[in-house]
Amino acid sequence: MPTAQSAHTASELWDIATPARPSRLPGVSMAAFSARTTGPVDLDVVPYPAVTVAVNLSDGLLTVDDSTGRRLGGTVVVGLAAGCVHGRGQDIECLQLRLSPLVAHTVLAGCTESGGALVSLDDLWGREAGRTRERLHAAGSWQERFAIAEAALGRRHEAGRPVDPEVAFVWGRMLAHRGGVRVEQLATEVGWSRKRLWSRFRSQLGLTPKRAAQLVRFDHAAHRLAAGHSAALVAAEIGYADQSHLHRDVVAFTGVTPTAVAAAPWLAVDDIAWAAPAYLSEA
Repeated sequence: MPTAQSAHTASELWDIATPARPSRLPGVSMAAFSARTTGPVDLDVVPYPAVTVAVNLSDGLLTVDDSTGRRLGGTVVVGLAAGCVHGRGQDIECLQLRLSPLVAHTVLAGCTESGGALVSLDDLWGREAGRTRERLHAAGSWQERFAIAEAALGRRHEAGRPVDPEVAFVWGRMLAHRGGVRVEQLATEVGWSRKRLWSRFRSQLGLTPKRAAQLVRFDHAAHRLAAGHSAALVAAEIGYADQSHLHRDVVAFTGVTPTAVAAAPWLAVDDIAWAAPAYLSEA
């Protein structure tokens, strides 16, 4: 969730472009962001139930920091376990990809080996990352860039290894139930022990099943709060034990209270850039 440290709306801060058609690769969404200001921009990125790839296409430096103090520039992959990260840059021109974790496992082999956190695309794709970035820089339009990115992902997807069917099933159930699932029940449904599901899910998607379900539930709660629904109603609808439970979860994921989330401008960009979040779909 890109955020700006001001009350400006997304349309005032950014020129946003989206693909003319949905991606042919299920579980992939793309958007392009060009800052309307030439001054420094600070961006907070709150966790999403998707793996984010941010490609800096400006002449300036765009850096991303995680909570451990690790800082990366260039093309950065933000895994499910990265938590809140912070971006800084100037004259920002950035292509952002959001990938279902099922797709990310296949096209970003090695991402979860870093704990599902912050990693450079160069470390995952080697020289292909640089070649792809050069082609994106040379492209004459955002639509051409979207096509280049989709082709690169398609090649990696065709050559990559998919997640276990059991892991894909569990992820799909989490999405369908908005995170309101019991891990033990899901393990029984796929015929695995709880320990085996925990191990395979974490190794392939970067999070434990419990944490992944919490992330999916939080994402729905944040959007409901931003839409103007009361914390009490959201807690009841999304499946929190009570309003205090919702409060703790929101603070843990964002560092701010549900009241602050409801009033914050940072979800405004979603309606423009991610109106159809294909990145949450099953691959």
